[in-house]
Parts: sequence; C-alpha cells; structure tokens
Amino acid sequence: MKIILIIQARMGSTRLPGKVLLPLGDTVVLDYVVRRCRTDPRIADVIVATSVLKQDDLIREWCDRHGVTCFSGSEDDVLSRYYECAAPYVPDYVIRVTSDCPFVDYGMIGGIIDTVERERCDIVLADGELPRGLWSEIVSFEALGRMYEIGRLPRHREHVTYYAYEFPEQFHRVTYAVPSALLHPHLRITLDTPEDYELLCRVADRFRGNPMVEAERVVAYLLEHPEIARINSHIRQKPVV
Repeated sequence: MKIILIIQARMGSTRLPGKVLLPLGDTVVLDYVVRRCRTDPRIADVIVATSVLKQDDLIREWCDRHGVTCFSGSEDDVLSRYYECAAPYVPDYVIRVTSDCPFVDYGMIGGIIDTVERERCDIVLADGELPRGLWSEIVSFEALGRMYEIGRLPRHREHVTYYAYEFPEQFHRVTYAVPSALLHPHLRITLDTPEDYELLCRVADRFRGNPMVEAERVVAYLLEHPEIARINSHIRQKPVV
C-alpha cells in the first residue's frame, strides 16, 4: 500500500499573515508540522503543497533549504492543489494535514494508517471530538479523484474533503476511536490568530527542545494550566460557506 502525506501551507492568512513560518520553540511552525508528519515509515513521502503566488516563495525556499518536497498549485482551489500534487505518485491513500497544526498527533497518523490497512475504505472519520489542531485525515486517492471531478461548489474546492462529509452516502467511511486522553474539544491547539500563537508559544516553551512531544502531554499540560488554555478559548473558527 502506497501512502503519501500532503501538508497544505501558504503565507496569506487573513488573521495572521505568514503564520506557518513564525518562530516556535527553537525552530518555526512548519518545521514542527513536517517533523511530526515524518514519523511513520509507511509514509512514502511528505510533501508541502503551497500556492503559485510570489508570497509563497518563502515556503518554497524553506522547503529547499530543509530537504522537503514542495509542490505549487492553486491558492484558492485547494482540492485541485491536493489532487494535482498527489497524482504523479499514484498513491493508494493520501493523508491531509494543515500547516497551522504544529502539534498534530503523529500517534493518530499511525492509527489511521492501521485503520485503512485493516479495512480498505474511502475516508476515515474520528470517533470522538478532539481539540482543534490534532487530527489528520486519510482519504483514498480514488475517492479524492471523485471529489475533484464532482465537487464543483466553492466550499468543495476550498475544503479538500468537504464533499465527502456533505454527501456521506457516496463514500465508504470507517471510524477511528480517538484515545480518551484527547477527548477535550474545548481546547484549541491550532494557529489562526495572535492568541493562538501566544498559546502555542507557551506550549513550545514548556517542551522546548522537544518538537516531538506527544499530543497527550500537550493536552494534559493545558488541562493542568487552564489560565493558558483560556488565552484563545474565545476564538471561533471561520464558518464554511
């Protein structure tokens, strides 16, 4: 079974421009994401998929310096960016990770790979609510191709797998049981605003020198320090339109 992992990344965030290359711990946000995504040897390649815009030259340059495969595609049509990035590899499965999740749970990446090895499917869903910023998605390349061909609305093109959630009857879906230690959906461990960045810097400083800190330890730290968890607790995710 051939599996690739694609990290979508761009500099043009409306609420926090350039967020993926902001300093974090001893390195930058994108480095955390790439390192954590490279842990499972079953992943054939980890690719950063950015846009063709000039402002994203900084991402391409960072990838070149650090030996990270990089692909450039549409800024707004993220579904086409993913499909066109994946197509030359002809993978069986594609794992989707966003670059604003520096503490993405690599244990769950291994878990969802285990899931598709046990049961071939179109997409794996999380059975249980997680903090935002820990989950990764795995979708079959065949299903990704169907979404690419059929999903024509703006929300389908901007949010890579949204079509599969809107029309679940068209896809074979299986679930992955989220570990009980991670069932704390009120926590926000993602990067979209200055408040998110402040919280993530506090976490990175607590575990300085250890970008591979387990997600369970990050969650436990925030539960033990509610004053830190409150830094971004008022932030609301942008709605899908």
